[in-house]
Amino acid sequence: MLTLEEGLNEHLSERFTQALQAGGRAWQKALERQLKPCGLTAAGWSAIAALADMQRAGAKDPHPPSQTALAQQLGVDGATLVATIDRLTAARLIERIPSQRDRRVKLVVLTQEGRELEEKVRVQADALRREALARLDPGEVALAVGVLEQLQQVLESA
Repeated sequence: MLTLEEGLNEHLSERFTQALQAGGRAWQKALERQLKPCGLTAAGWSAIAALADMQRAGAKDPHPPSQTALAQQLGVDGATLVATIDRLTAARLIERIPSQRDRRVKLVVLTQEGRELEEKVRVQADALRREALARLDPGEVALAVGVLEQLQQVLESA
């Protein structure tokens, strides 16, 4: 592997990091504008979307994911997720149910309201993504995806 001096220069390296962070913040702000009328935060939407994805992927599995499994899916600490789950439960979008296998474990499921909101917001989020990416060159988007996936692998194996 090349060292920083042999590969990227320091200025380009800094620009990459700044662009990555700024792009993430810009995406989050744009998404939050879509979520606000629905009463959701980006953290709440991430939890609902991940839970819906997990439930779709395990449709034949009668066991909903635990709070811990959801936290792992989101890449956050379990304690961090508790406040989000509390808010979503209070809004009747998700429900905590005790595990029949281990009473200490809480499983999380989308309520009917949560499923309906997830479908509505997913349509909005998909439209936002399509609109933003339509302004970019498809080849450059594919290249960026490859670079970001490689970066993720490098950082996760570090």
